[in-house]
Amino acid sequence: MSLFKQTLLSVAALLVALAVWVFFVPSAQPVLERFGVYRLLGIEPVAQAAPGAGGPGFGPGGPTKVVLDTVTTQVLSQRVSAIGDGRALRSVDVRSERTGSVRAVEVTSGQYVENGAVMIRLEDRAEVIALERARLMLADAQDELARLTQLGDSGSVTAVRIREAELAVQTAQLAIRQAEVDLEQTVVTAPLSGWLGLVEVEVGDRLSAQDVVGVLTDRSQITIDFRVPERVIADLSPGMPVELRSMSGVPVPMAGTLTAVDNIVDRASRTLRVQAVVDNAQDNLRDGMAFEVTMEFPGETYPSVDALAVQWSSTGSFVWRARDGKAEQVPVVIRQRNPDRVLVEGDLAEGDTVVIEGVQTLRPGAEVAPANEAAMARDATSSAARL
Repeated sequence: MSLFKQTLLSVAALLVALAVWVFFVPSAQPVLERFGVYRLLGIEPVAQAAPGAGGPGFGPGGPTKVVLDTVTTQVLSQRVSAIGDGRALRSVDVRSERTGSVRAVEVTSGQYVENGAVMIRLEDRAEVIALERARLMLADAQDELARLTQLGDSGSVTAVRIREAELAVQTAQLAIRQAEVDLEQTVVTAPLSGWLGLVEVEVGDRLSAQDVVGVLTDRSQITIDFRVPERVIADLSPGMPVELRSMSGVPVPMAGTLTAVDNIVDRASRTLRVQAVVDNAQDNLRDGMAFEVTMEFPGETYPSVDALAVQWSSTGSFVWRARDGKAEQVPVVIRQRNPDRVLVEGDLAEGDTVVIEGVQTLRPGAEVAPANEAAMARDATSSAARL
Protein backbone atom coordinates (compact mmCIF):
# COMPACT_ATOMS: atom_id res chain seq x y z
CA MET A 1 0.00 0.00 0.00
CA SER A 2 1.36 3.41 -0.98
CA LEU A 3 2.13 6.12 1.55
CA PHE A 4 -0.61 8.29 0.07
CA LYS A 5 -3.27 5.63 0.69
CA GLN A 6 -2.06 5.06 4.23
CA THR A 7 -2.23 8.77 4.96
CA LEU A 8 -5.69 9.01 3.42
CA LEU A 9 -7.01 6.12 5.52
CA SER A 10 -5.50 7.61 8.69
CA VAL A 11 -7.17 10.98 8.04
CA ALA A 12 -10.50 9.25 7.36
CA ALA A 13 -10.28 7.26 10.60
CA LEU A 14 -9.45 10.44 12.51
CA LEU A 15 -12.45 12.24 11.01
CA VAL A 16 -14.77 9.34 11.89
CA ALA A 17 -13.51 9.31 15.49
CA LEU A 18 -13.94 13.07 15.69
CA ALA A 19 -17.49 12.83 14.35
CA VAL A 20 -18.36 10.15 16.88
CA TRP A 21 -16.96 12.30 19.67
CA VAL A 22 -18.87 15.37 18.47
CA PHE A 23 -22.27 13.72 18.13
CA PHE A 24 -22.24 11.14 20.92
CA VAL A 25 -20.25 12.83 23.68
CA PRO A 26 -22.02 16.05 24.70
CA SER A 27 -19.30 17.00 27.16
CA ALA A 28 -16.86 17.31 24.20
CA GLN A 29 -18.55 20.46 22.86
CA PRO A 30 -16.75 23.00 25.12
CA VAL A 31 -13.38 21.48 24.27
CA LEU A 32 -14.06 21.47 20.53
CA GLU A 33 -15.30 25.07 20.61
CA ARG A 34 -12.23 26.23 22.54
CA PHE A 35 -9.87 24.79 19.89
CA GLY A 36 -12.00 26.01 16.96
CA VAL A 37 -12.81 22.58 15.62
CA TYR A 38 -16.44 23.51 14.94
CA ARG A 39 -15.38 26.54 12.86
CA LEU A 40 -12.81 24.49 11.00
CA LEU A 41 -15.36 21.84 10.05
CA GLY A 42 -18.15 24.31 9.46
CA ILE A 43 -20.42 22.69 12.05
CA GLU A 44 -22.92 24.73 14.06
CA PRO A 45 -22.58 23.85 17.81
CA VAL A 46 -25.66 22.38 19.44
CA ALA A 47 -27.10 24.75 22.04
CA GLN A 48 -26.84 23.44 25.60
CA ALA A 49 -30.18 22.71 27.17
CA ALA A 50 -31.11 24.58 30.29
CA PRO A 51 -30.69 22.73 33.59
CA GLY A 52 -33.47 20.29 34.04
CA ALA A 53 -34.69 20.69 30.45
CA GLY A 54 -33.51 17.26 29.50
CA GLY A 55 -35.93 15.57 31.88
CA PRO A 56 -35.10 12.74 34.21
CA GLY A 57 -33.08 10.65 31.76
CA PHE A 58 -29.43 10.62 30.85
CA GLY A 59 -29.82 13.09 27.97
CA PRO A 60 -27.81 16.31 27.63
CA GLY A 61 -28.56 18.94 30.21
CA GLY A 62 -30.65 16.66 32.44
CA PRO A 63 -29.75 15.58 35.98
CA THR A 64 -27.50 12.54 36.29
CA LYS A 65 -29.24 9.41 37.41
CA VAL A 66 -27.53 8.00 40.48
CA VAL A 67 -28.23 5.35 43.10
CA LEU A 68 -28.42 6.82 46.58
CA ASP A 69 -28.00 5.34 50.03
CA THR A 70 -28.89 6.76 53.43
CA VAL A 71 -26.21 7.56 55.99
CA THR A 72 -26.68 5.81 59.33
CA THR A 73 -24.64 5.81 62.54
CA GLN A 74 -22.76 2.98 64.20
CA VAL A 75 -20.57 2.60 67.22
CA LEU A 76 -16.89 2.10 66.46
CA SER A 77 -15.93 -1.23 68.03
CA GLN A 78 -12.46 -1.59 69.48
CA ARG A 79 -11.19 -5.15 69.15
CA VAL A 80 -8.39 -6.61 71.27
CA SER A 81 -6.94 -10.02 70.44
CA ALA A 82 -4.51 -12.09 72.49
CA ILE A 83 -3.19 -15.63 72.82
CA GLY A 84 -4.02 -17.41 76.07
CA ASP A 85 -3.30 -20.73 77.77
CA GLY A 86 -6.17 -22.97 78.84
CA ARG A 87 -6.32 -24.63 82.24
CA ALA A 88 -8.84 -27.06 83.63
CA LEU A 89 -11.22 -25.72 86.23
CA ARG A 90 -9.47 -27.91 88.81
CA SER A 91 -6.47 -30.20 88.45
CA VAL A 92 -4.98 -32.39 91.18
CA ASP A 93 -1.93 -34.64 91.32
CA VAL A 94 -3.24 -37.70 93.16
CA ARG A 95 -0.52 -38.98 95.51
CA SER A 96 -0.05 -41.83 97.94
CA GLU A 97 0.10 -40.71 101.58
CA ARG A 98 2.25 -43.60 102.74
CA THR A 99 4.76 -46.17 101.53
CA GLY A 100 3.47 -49.56 100.51
CA SER A 101 3.09 -52.16 97.80
CA VAL A 102 0.22 -51.84 95.33
CA ARG A 103 -2.36 -54.56 95.98
CA ALA A 104 -5.00 -53.46 93.44
CA VAL A 105 -5.51 -50.77 90.79
CA GLU A 106 -9.21 -49.88 90.60
CA VAL A 107 -9.06 -47.34 87.75
CA THR A 108 -7.82 -47.15 84.16
CA SER A 109 -6.21 -44.38 82.15
CA GLY A 110 -8.65 -41.82 80.76
CA GLN A 111 -11.50 -42.90 83.01
CA TYR A 112 -13.97 -40.49 84.59
CA VAL A 113 -13.66 -40.88 88.37
CA GLU A 114 -16.24 -39.74 90.90
CA ASN A 115 -15.23 -37.88 94.03
CA GLY A 116 -14.25 -40.36 96.77
CA ALA A 117 -13.93 -43.36 94.47
CA VAL A 118 -11.13 -45.85 95.27
CA MET A 119 -8.22 -45.63 92.83
CA ILE A 120 -5.37 -47.65 94.40
CA ARG A 121 -5.26 -50.18 97.24
CA LEU A 122 -1.98 -50.82 99.08
CA GLU A 123 -1.08 -53.84 101.19
CA ASP A 124 -2.92 -53.35 104.51
CA ARG A 125 -2.30 -56.52 106.52
CA ALA A 126 -0.13 -54.79 109.12
CA GLU A 127 -2.68 -52.00 109.50
CA VAL A 128 -5.54 -54.47 109.92
CA ILE A 129 -3.59 -56.29 112.67
CA ALA A 130 -2.82 -52.98 114.39
CA LEU A 131 -6.51 -52.05 114.37
CA GLU A 132 -7.55 -55.39 115.85
CA ARG A 133 -4.88 -55.07 118.56
CA ALA A 134 -6.11 -51.59 119.45
CA ARG A 135 -9.67 -52.86 119.76
CA LEU A 136 -8.53 -55.65 122.11
CA MET A 137 -6.63 -53.15 124.22
CA LEU A 138 -9.75 -50.98 124.44
CA ALA A 139 -11.91 -53.90 125.51
CA ASP A 140 -9.37 -54.88 128.20
CA ALA A 141 -9.10 -51.31 129.45
CA GLN A 142 -12.88 -50.97 129.63
CA ASP A 143 -13.19 -54.22 131.64
CA GLU A 144 -10.47 -53.05 134.05
CA LEU A 145 -12.20 -49.72 134.51
CA ALA A 146 -15.54 -51.41 135.22
CA ARG A 147 -13.93 -53.72 137.81
CA LEU A 148 -12.11 -50.89 139.61
CA THR A 149 -15.25 -48.79 139.63
CA GLN A 150 -17.16 -51.51 141.46
CA LEU A 151 -14.34 -51.89 143.98
CA GLY A 152 -14.17 -48.16 144.42
CA ASP A 153 -17.75 -48.08 145.63
CA SER A 154 -16.70 -50.26 148.56
CA GLY A 155 -13.63 -48.18 149.30
CA SER A 156 -11.14 -50.92 148.36
CA VAL A 157 -9.56 -48.93 145.44
CA THR A 158 -8.23 -45.41 145.52
CA ALA A 159 -9.45 -42.68 143.23
CA VAL A 160 -5.99 -42.47 141.70
CA ARG A 161 -6.17 -46.05 140.53
CA ILE A 162 -9.60 -45.46 138.95
CA ARG A 163 -8.25 -42.38 137.19
CA GLU A 164 -5.41 -44.43 135.74
CA ALA A 165 -7.93 -46.95 134.39
CA GLU A 166 -9.92 -44.17 132.75
CA LEU A 167 -6.76 -42.85 131.07
CA ALA A 168 -6.02 -46.35 129.82
CA VAL A 169 -9.45 -46.51 128.17
CA GLN A 170 -8.90 -43.15 126.50
CA THR A 171 -5.46 -44.22 125.29
CA ALA A 172 -6.92 -47.39 123.78
CA GLN A 173 -9.56 -45.33 122.02
CA LEU A 174 -6.86 -43.08 120.52
CA ALA A 175 -4.96 -46.15 119.40
CA ILE A 176 -8.05 -47.36 117.54
CA ARG A 177 -8.41 -44.00 115.81
CA GLN A 178 -4.75 -44.04 114.78
CA ALA A 179 -5.06 -47.58 113.44
CA GLU A 180 -8.14 -46.60 111.44
CA VAL A 181 -6.28 -43.64 109.93
CA ASP A 182 -3.35 -45.86 109.02
CA LEU A 183 -5.73 -48.32 107.39
CA GLU A 184 -7.50 -45.55 105.45
CA GLN A 185 -4.16 -44.34 104.08
CA THR A 186 -3.62 -47.69 102.38
CA VAL A 187 -6.48 -46.73 100.04
CA VAL A 188 -5.91 -43.87 97.55
CA THR A 189 -9.23 -42.15 96.73
CA ALA A 190 -10.19 -39.44 94.26
CA PRO A 191 -10.21 -35.96 95.86
CA LEU A 192 -12.61 -34.63 93.20
CA SER A 193 -14.74 -35.73 90.28
CA GLY A 194 -12.91 -35.54 86.99
CA TRP A 195 -11.04 -37.23 84.19
CA LEU A 196 -7.98 -39.29 85.04
CA GLY A 197 -4.84 -39.03 82.96
CA LEU A 198 -2.37 -41.80 82.30
CA VAL A 199 -1.95 -44.28 85.16
CA GLU A 200 1.52 -45.84 85.22
CA VAL A 201 1.09 -47.80 88.47
CA GLU A 202 0.83 -51.60 88.33
CA VAL A 203 0.00 -54.24 90.90
CA GLY A 204 3.17 -55.09 92.83
CA ASP A 205 4.79 -51.66 92.43
CA ARG A 206 6.07 -50.12 95.60
CA LEU A 207 4.93 -46.58 96.15
CA SER A 208 6.71 -44.11 98.34
CA ALA A 209 4.98 -41.39 100.24
CA GLN A 210 3.95 -38.51 97.92
CA ASP A 211 4.42 -40.55 94.73
CA VAL A 212 2.01 -39.35 92.01
CA VAL A 213 -0.55 -41.99 91.06
CA GLY A 214 -2.15 -39.91 88.27
CA VAL A 215 -3.45 -36.45 87.37
CA LEU A 216 -7.18 -35.87 87.93
CA THR A 217 -8.75 -32.89 86.14
CA ASP A 218 -12.20 -31.37 86.28
CA ARG A 219 -12.47 -29.89 82.77
CA SER A 220 -16.18 -29.13 82.81
CA GLN A 221 -14.95 -25.56 82.35
CA ILE A 222 -11.68 -24.28 80.93
CA THR A 223 -9.99 -21.19 82.35
CA ILE A 224 -7.91 -19.14 79.89
CA ASP A 225 -5.07 -16.90 81.07
CA PHE A 226 -4.16 -14.07 78.71
CA ARG A 227 -2.96 -10.47 78.74
CA VAL A 228 -4.53 -7.25 77.45
CA PRO A 229 -2.97 -3.82 76.85
CA GLU A 230 -3.26 -1.30 79.63
CA ARG A 231 -5.26 1.12 77.45
CA VAL A 232 -8.41 -1.04 77.90
CA ILE A 233 -8.14 -1.46 81.67
CA ALA A 234 -10.93 1.02 82.34
CA ASP A 235 -13.32 -1.01 80.16
CA LEU A 236 -12.61 -4.38 81.80
CA SER A 237 -15.16 -5.86 84.16
CA PRO A 238 -15.85 -9.44 85.28
CA GLY A 239 -18.80 -10.91 83.44
CA MET A 240 -18.19 -9.25 80.07
CA PRO A 241 -18.28 -11.60 77.04
CA VAL A 242 -15.21 -12.77 75.14
CA GLU A 243 -14.85 -14.77 71.93
CA LEU A 244 -12.52 -17.76 71.94
CA ARG A 245 -11.01 -19.85 69.18
CA SER A 246 -8.97 -22.97 69.75
CA MET A 247 -5.63 -22.83 67.93
CA SER A 248 -5.52 -26.61 67.62
CA GLY A 249 -8.00 -28.58 65.55
CA VAL A 250 -11.03 -26.80 64.12
CA PRO A 251 -11.01 -23.16 65.33
CA VAL A 252 -14.74 -23.00 66.09
CA PRO A 253 -15.61 -19.72 67.87
CA MET A 254 -16.86 -20.15 71.43
CA ALA A 255 -18.45 -17.71 73.82
CA GLY A 256 -16.65 -17.18 77.10
CA THR A 257 -16.92 -14.89 80.09
CA LEU A 258 -14.31 -12.71 81.74
CA THR A 259 -13.95 -13.89 85.35
CA ALA A 260 -10.93 -12.20 86.94
CA VAL A 261 -8.73 -9.15 86.41
CA ASP A 262 -5.27 -8.81 87.95
CA ASN A 263 -4.32 -5.67 89.86
CA ILE A 264 -0.74 -5.23 88.60
CA VAL A 265 0.37 -4.03 85.15
CA ASP A 266 3.54 -5.63 83.84
CA ARG A 267 6.07 -2.82 83.47
CA ALA A 268 7.98 -4.52 80.66
CA SER A 269 5.06 -5.32 78.33
CA ARG A 270 2.53 -2.74 79.65
CA THR A 271 -0.10 -5.49 79.78
CA LEU A 272 -2.47 -6.79 82.42
CA ARG A 273 -3.20 -10.43 83.17
CA VAL A 274 -6.86 -11.46 83.01
CA GLN A 275 -8.80 -14.72 83.04
CA ALA A 276 -11.82 -15.95 81.14
CA VAL A 277 -13.80 -19.17 81.42
CA VAL A 278 -15.60 -21.23 78.78
CA ASP A 279 -17.97 -24.16 79.25
CA ASN A 280 -16.67 -27.51 78.05
CA ALA A 281 -19.90 -29.50 78.05
CA GLN A 282 -18.88 -31.43 74.92
CA ASP A 283 -15.49 -32.24 76.47
CA ASN A 284 -13.52 -31.31 73.35
CA LEU A 285 -11.11 -28.96 75.14
CA ARG A 286 -8.09 -29.95 77.19
CA ASP A 287 -5.89 -28.46 79.85
CA GLY A 288 -2.88 -26.73 78.29
CA MET A 289 -4.49 -25.86 74.94
CA ALA A 290 -3.80 -22.48 73.34
CA PHE A 291 -6.66 -20.10 72.53
CA GLU A 292 -7.09 -16.92 70.54
CA VAL A 293 -9.13 -14.53 72.69
CA THR A 294 -10.98 -11.57 71.17
CA MET A 295 -12.70 -8.83 73.15
CA GLU A 296 -14.74 -5.92 71.80
CA PHE A 297 -15.04 -2.57 73.53
CA PRO A 298 -17.59 0.09 72.47
CA GLY A 299 -16.15 3.34 71.20
CA GLU A 300 -17.41 6.57 69.62
CA THR A 301 -20.33 6.87 67.21
CA TYR A 302 -19.50 7.63 63.57
CA PRO A 303 -21.47 7.99 60.32
CA SER A 304 -21.87 4.68 58.50
CA VAL A 305 -21.98 4.60 54.68
CA ASP A 306 -22.09 1.89 52.06
CA ALA A 307 -18.62 0.75 51.01
CA LEU A 308 -19.38 1.79 47.38
CA ALA A 309 -19.88 5.40 48.46
CA VAL A 310 -16.23 5.96 49.40
CA GLN A 311 -14.19 7.41 46.52
CA TRP A 312 -10.56 8.44 46.28
CA SER A 313 -8.76 11.42 44.83
CA SER A 314 -5.29 12.90 45.08
CA THR A 315 -6.31 14.63 48.32
CA GLY A 316 -7.72 11.52 50.00
CA SER A 317 -11.04 9.76 50.46
CA PHE A 318 -14.44 11.43 49.99
CA VAL A 319 -18.12 10.73 49.32
CA TRP A 320 -20.64 12.40 47.04
CA ARG A 321 -23.55 13.75 49.08
CA ALA A 322 -26.81 14.55 47.30
CA ARG A 323 -28.42 17.65 48.77
CA ASP A 324 -31.19 19.72 47.16
CA GLY A 325 -30.73 17.82 43.90
CA LYS A 326 -27.05 18.66 43.59
CA ALA A 327 -23.90 16.66 44.26
CA GLU A 328 -21.31 17.93 46.70
CA GLN A 329 -18.00 16.39 47.60
CA VAL A 330 -17.50 15.66 51.31
CA PRO A 331 -14.00 14.67 52.50
CA VAL A 332 -14.02 11.76 54.96
CA VAL A 333 -11.55 9.74 56.99
CA ILE A 334 -12.13 5.98 57.22
CA ARG A 335 -12.26 4.80 60.84
CA GLN A 336 -13.39 1.18 60.45
CA ARG A 337 -14.30 -1.22 57.65
CA ASN A 338 -17.06 -3.73 58.25
CA PRO A 339 -18.25 -6.42 55.82
CA ASP A 340 -20.87 -4.15 54.20
CA ARG A 341 -20.50 -0.71 55.78
CA VAL A 342 -17.69 1.75 56.39
CA LEU A 343 -17.46 4.00 59.44
CA VAL A 344 -16.12 7.42 58.46
CA GLU A 345 -15.39 10.74 60.08
CA GLY A 346 -16.55 13.80 58.17
CA ASP A 347 -19.26 16.40 57.70
CA LEU A 348 -22.05 13.84 57.47
CA ALA A 349 -25.20 13.47 59.54
CA GLU A 350 -27.58 10.60 60.02
CA GLY A 351 -30.20 10.70 57.28
CA ASP A 352 -27.98 12.31 54.61
CA THR A 353 -27.98 10.64 51.21
CA VAL A 354 -24.77 9.67 49.46
CA VAL A 355 -24.16 8.38 45.93
CA ILE A 356 -23.13 4.71 45.64
CA GLU A 357 -23.60 4.22 41.88
CA GLY A 358 -23.15 6.69 39.03
CA VAL A 359 -20.19 8.59 40.52
CA GLN A 360 -18.03 8.42 37.37
CA THR A 361 -19.37 11.62 35.72
CA LEU A 362 -20.18 13.64 38.84
CA ARG A 363 -18.70 17.08 39.45
CA PRO A 364 -19.29 19.45 42.38
CA GLY A 365 -22.64 21.14 41.91
CA ALA A 366 -23.86 18.70 39.24
CA GLU A 367 -27.56 17.98 39.25
CA VAL A 368 -28.48 14.47 40.30
CA ALA A 369 -31.70 12.50 40.44
CA PRO A 370 -32.16 9.27 42.42
CA ALA A 371 -32.64 6.21 40.23
CA ASN A 372 -33.84 4.34 43.31
CA GLU A 373 -36.21 7.00 44.59
CA ALA A 374 -39.11 4.56 45.06
CA ALA A 375 -36.95 2.15 47.01
CA MET A 376 -35.61 4.96 49.22
CA ALA A 377 -39.15 6.17 49.89
CA ARG A 378 -40.15 2.69 50.99
CA ASP A 379 -37.09 2.50 53.28
CA ALA A 380 -37.91 5.89 54.76
CA THR A 381 -41.52 4.83 55.38
CA SER A 382 -40.37 1.60 57.02
CA SER A 383 -37.91 3.51 59.23
CA ALA A 384 -40.60 5.96 60.28
CA ALA A 385 -42.95 3.10 61.09
CA ARG A 386 -40.31 1.45 63.27
CA LEU A 387 -39.74 4.71 65.12
